[in-house]
Amino acid sequence: MKILSLNGSWHLTRVATRETIAAEVPGCVHTDLLAAGVIEDPFYRDNEASLQWISDEEWLYERTFAADELQEFDRVLLRCEGLDTIAAISLNGVAVGSADNMFRTWEFDIKAALKTGRNQLSILFKSPIKYIEACAKDQRPLPGWAGPNETKLRPWIRKAPYSFGWDWGPVLATSGIWRPIEIVAFNTARITDMLVQQDHSNFKQGIVSLDIDVSAEVCPNAAPLEVLGRVLYRNGTIADCRTALVNGKARLHLDIRNAQLWWPAGLGDQPLYEVNIDLQQERNTIHRTSRRMGMRILKLERKKDEYGETFQFVINGIPIFAKGANWIPADALLPRLSRVEYARLVKAAVVANMNMLRVWGGGIYESDAFYDLCDEYGICVWQDFMFACATYPTFDHAWLDNVRTEIAQNVSRLRHHPCLALWCGNNELEQGLVGDEWSNHQMSWPDYSTLFDKLIPEVLQQTDPQRDYWPGSPHTPAPGQRQNFNDPDRGDAHLWSVWHGRQPFEWYRTSHHRFCSEFGFQSFMEPRGVATYTAPEDRNITSYVMEHHQRSAIGNTVIMQYMLDWYRMPYGFENTLWLSQIQQGMSMKYAVEHWRRNRPRCMGALYWQLNDCWPVASWSSLDYHGRWKALHYMGRRFYAPLLISGVEDTEKGTVEIHTANDTLKTFKGSVGWRATRLDGTLLRNETIPVEIAPNSTSLVTTADIADLVTKYGPRDIIVWMTLLDHEETALSWNIVTFARPKHLELKPPAYKMELRAWDDNSYAITFTAKVPVLWLWVSLKNMEAKFDDNFICLEPDRPMRIRITPAQRMKLEEFREAVQIRSLWHTYREPGAVPPPPPKPTDSRSTMLAKRVAVIEAAAKKTAKKATPRKPRSR
Repeated sequence: MKILSLNGSWHLTRVATRETIAAEVPGCVHTDLLAAGVIEDPFYRDNEASLQWISDEEWLYERTFAADELQEFDRVLLRCEGLDTIAAISLNGVAVGSADNMFRTWEFDIKAALKTGRNQLSILFKSPIKYIEACAKDQRPLPGWAGPNETKLRPWIRKAPYSFGWDWGPVLATSGIWRPIEIVAFNTARITDMLVQQDHSNFKQGIVSLDIDVSAEVCPNAAPLEVLGRVLYRNGTIADCRTALVNGKARLHLDIRNAQLWWPAGLGDQPLYEVNIDLQQERNTIHRTSRRMGMRILKLERKKDEYGETFQFVINGIPIFAKGANWIPADALLPRLSRVEYARLVKAAVVANMNMLRVWGGGIYESDAFYDLCDEYGICVWQDFMFACATYPTFDHAWLDNVRTEIAQNVSRLRHHPCLALWCGNNELEQGLVGDEWSNHQMSWPDYSTLFDKLIPEVLQQTDPQRDYWPGSPHTPAPGQRQNFNDPDRGDAHLWSVWHGRQPFEWYRTSHHRFCSEFGFQSFMEPRGVATYTAPEDRNITSYVMEHHQRSAIGNTVIMQYMLDWYRMPYGFENTLWLSQIQQGMSMKYAVEHWRRNRPRCMGALYWQLNDCWPVASWSSLDYHGRWKALHYMGRRFYAPLLISGVEDTEKGTVEIHTANDTLKTFKGSVGWRATRLDGTLLRNETIPVEIAPNSTSLVTTADIADLVTKYGPRDIIVWMTLLDHEETALSWNIVTFARPKHLELKPPAYKMELRAWDDNSYAITFTAKVPVLWLWVSLKNMEAKFDDNFICLEPDRPMRIRITPAQRMKLEEFREAVQIRSLWHTYREPGAVPPPPPKPTDSRSTMLAKRVAVIEAAAKKTAKKATPRKPRSR
């Protein structure tokens, strides 16, 4: 077998004008135009609006290659792993095929079109906009949800839906060779597919059995062939098996002894095995393929319980609380993504104590690198098929055949990954886009079922029979009603009463759903991020450019409405950006902590969303540049395997103190709680020994401080909670207030800062405060850095440390000069303003009366003195 890569340098021509520029493959028209200087950065200001002509044009990719060696092979195929999207392929002027699905791998027989010497390969991409307009002409409507900034009619094309715009993304409908392209030449045969199924029935003896089905394409009159299967672990062969290939098929059985199980992050290790399949002729390998696997049983468990029906993932017999977020494509221009970008985002999820990401159905079937990293880091993947927020032409047989191949190819590509937890049919179609009959607002249930209840399950039964399928998200299974898509008793739910419904954060505490697969709240990027797409004159949240980078029609209004409800009006533009992040984090904190307290009734919380595809105000916890927002730091705490949280009752003056233990070991330690005033005065202090069972949550105690609330008022009390191990190390901390932050009369931050070098390129700052300091965060002037924690709350007299790693080496004094420290108190203070003097202590009633009497007596003496006659002055 010979493989000739065609990646690299091509030429790109705008068909209408015959203008030609250099192109890079994999790539797309937008990245090539950008590299050639033909267009400006589409993310800067409102440049996006002036680039819509690109998707209206036809574009031609061309290159040459030498083919002399290729002509000696029986079969020569052009293999295209990703063509975006409507393409016509020709070789030396001979049409060899066409493509109409971005998500498919396309192979074309090119042997007859090859010639000696240089060969010219051409791929013409038609306008996706004109294509969908032509498809929709004289057809029934395909209603969907598309805002004013989004392209209508997108369901007609099998292309990443988000490229036509979303309420967090730009309209950049790309074209191009977006994944690798190569020529595959072979004689005799090649492996076309391998399915590995696991049998754990003998695991008590340490054995996991693998049944491997191999399929091959065999040329006519080929000599007998064999298949050799080997399993490698830590570079050593631990099992092997050989069998004959008959009619292009073979089945191998291997027993893996002393099998090591794969676990999600936080529960164990992620050992990975390599399964190699060699296709051999007379013991000579003519083709080899390989898959990396993890030994595990990962199932979606649904069974009746006291609340209705469970919805929980069970790994190797252990139910897990799914903690994570929804994943969208990490760039609007996909070919720019590399393993480095994927690693940064997946690792950030792990560091934030996540164990699951939901790959949302309006993007793409992700790069192999993404799933490889999830395997390595222990991130389970809920995988949507690419159908979202729209109706689809399931009445069109050719369209259905196209989708059938798309599903089969992507399932076959991804099914070996141990991280893959669930296949899901679509995003939100059952949330109002399906009804009894077709209309301008919905598709019919029979047509919906054609795809999501029949076609996809049929393909999965053939290609991935050991993995669970869920028809849509959200979905209510029988005996519930699908129309009741957020049934609290069964299925998964998308909960948007906070944000879209304008309910307060406390609303989350009224939700008792079984699995919360979408919920969220927006924030702005930090000032450094906003500066990348704005000019100085744009830096007002109601400017045209700032609103252009806010794709939710209600976005900025809702952010500010909640801000007025919860916080004091921030001073200036930058404080508004920062405060929006604190507010976003607090919203998600209310939600996740509540659902973790309600385990096992609720067994999952995946907030919307982890990442962004361009610089924008959105629901993400990691901005487009990968910087952590306040939410991600808070998420690291509310997703921690050991968690302490509290629920205040303002009327009773009590705080319920809860703990959660997501580990597989019993935790023994203590819970400490303290009540302080805002001036730092300690009012009450208690420590309680605790023993928390594995995989459980419990109410430890209810702190009754009604007397303190009555005496000092709800605006002057903070309850601090800490979960301590046997060495008195704080593993989790939290706070509860009886008033919203805007009504807390916070004192000027009075903290001491101890700064020291941590290692060659890291520094540690230890803070100690005399008064409560809420949501303190550190940044560096004009420099990127990594922070092991941020947006912390300083409890009086309890030190807290933040470790900081600058992006470049710097001396201690340089670091000290670069450090910037702010807190919630700073957000509503003019920079440089002198803090107000502390208020004078309030006198008791008797003291005030004594002072008044003294003032009256002093005034009477003064009056009497003026009334005394003076002696005449002697002359």
